[in-house]
Amino acid sequence: MTFPANPTATSAVVGDRLRLVSGPGAAALLKGLTMPAVVAAFATYLVVGIITMKVPAGTVFPGPQFFPAIIAAGLYVFAAALVVSAVKEMRERTSTPTTATIATDGDASPRPVRVDVRSLAWVVLPFFAFAFLLDILGWIIAAGLLFWCVARGFGSRKPLVSLLVGLTVSSLAYIGFDMLLGMPLPSGILGGF
Repeated sequence: MTFPANPTATSAVVGDRLRLVSGPGAAALLKGLTMPAVVAAFATYLVVGIITMKVPAGTVFPGPQFFPAIIAAGLYVFAAALVVSAVKEMRERTSTPTTATIATDGDASPRPVRVDVRSLAWVVLPFFAFAFLLDILGWIIAAGLLFWCVARGFGSRKPLVSLLVGLTVSSLAYIGFDMLLGMPLPSGILGGF
């Protein structure tokens, strides 16, 4: 049986029966704990930002640290729920030999799909690069490149179009936040740092 070039993008077809192919118990658990680790790392990044944030002395409640703290707490709760779900799924797999199916429509046997690590890397790694390069490159360039990378991860076959759309959307977001709402976004190299 052959797998499509990008099963991550093509596996969500409505009406298909899908079976996630994974290895033995430890590999399946590691695969299930990857996303909670990424979510918890992002929440920790937010907490470090909240702690190191310079807040003026006369700031009243709720202040600039309040809403990021709510988001960080929610992310930790979400990560914990994902860990519980991964452990529960691993226990169910080891106790019963059946596999989970998605969108059972008809009597066809489930089509096996795998997680495309290359596509996952094209989606996840640019978020880390975006976080570290935002001040240097600025919002317009960094968000445009992030859009391009995510489109590439989802199987876009037109890289120039994806880049142009990403730069256009990030430019419109910059105009909306910076000029219309008065909430400045980093301009980076386009604004001379």
